Amino acid sequence: MVPEGEGRQGDMQANTEFRPRMETRIHGLRTLAPLSYRRFAGAIADVWSVRAEEGGGGFYIAPDPRIVILLDRVPPPVAMRIGGDLAEHRGIQAFYMPPGMPLWSRIEADHEKSHLDFHMEGEALQRRLAAANVRADLTRPRLLGQSDRLVALGRLASDEVRKPRRGEMLIDALLAATLAEIFATDAEAGTDAPCIASGGLSARQFAAVERHVHENLGRYVSVAEMARAAGLSESRFSHCFKQSQGETPQRWQSRLRLRAAQDMMRDPARALADIAYATGFADQAHLSRVFRAANGMPPSVWRRRILQGF
Repeated sequence: MVPEGEGRQGDMQANTEFRPRMETRIHGLRTLAPLSYRRFAGAIADVWSVRAEEGGGGFYIAPDPRIVILLDRVPPPVAMRIGGDLAEHRGIQAFYMPPGMPLWSRIEADHEKSHLDFHMEGEALQRRLAAANVRADLTRPRLLGQSDRLVALGRLASDEVRKPRRGEMLIDALLAATLAEIFATDAEAGTDAPCIASGGLSARQFAAVERHVHENLGRYVSVAEMARAAGLSESRFSHCFKQSQGETPQRWQSRLRLRAAQDMMRDPARALADIAYATGFADQAHLSRVFRAANGMPPSVWRRRILQGF
């Protein structure tokens, strides 16, 4: 997420301590303020503010692990692709990127954004997690959806980077808290600890998943992608979702898409083929089969009755 040519390496290599090394190739990003950074205990935190233009994007890869937090309350309109995965991910508020893992980004609308990056030595990251008794798979990326807690932590850390008011203890503690948020699912994975007291998703987690599926109605959203929106591992998410909703994420998503299609059918100007496409069905015939199975009649009959007031 770093604008090219801004001298990250040149600025930071003057010190013989840890310094991040990142290869970037970007276009359509313009910095709005000079880079601010803070060096501490095997890590560097830096803050960027940029103007992003629709159609822009970039490629990023680094030999060191890093965490990025987007500091606006709502995730920016950016699609991301990671490693050899061809799927694009949207609605990302924060992410952990393992060393050597390539990342591509594509800007889908003009916007301004600020983000905080934590670059860490691999051994320093492992020591921090070990001290908190967290066993994490550091070779796997983490993509997290909207998170008020991570935004709050990121903003506190950004303020401390831009205008240091405390010693190293505060910025180090904020990094530790950020790691706890991002890797909490790894700590949970080996226990029977419930997602919340009732054993299901929290209201915030479910709202994040529902929002993400609504924003991507035109395509199938995988369980892994829904899990990322909730900030949980895939297995944990599937368990918690069924506990709170009484059905699998796949069945729930199918019902949500069908309900959205039904709402669109109330508009007589919309063709059924267009509605099928807009709600993620393969074609009109697919929509008709699913609709008839759920409602006992084809969508054309249901629509005619609704429009005639029956």
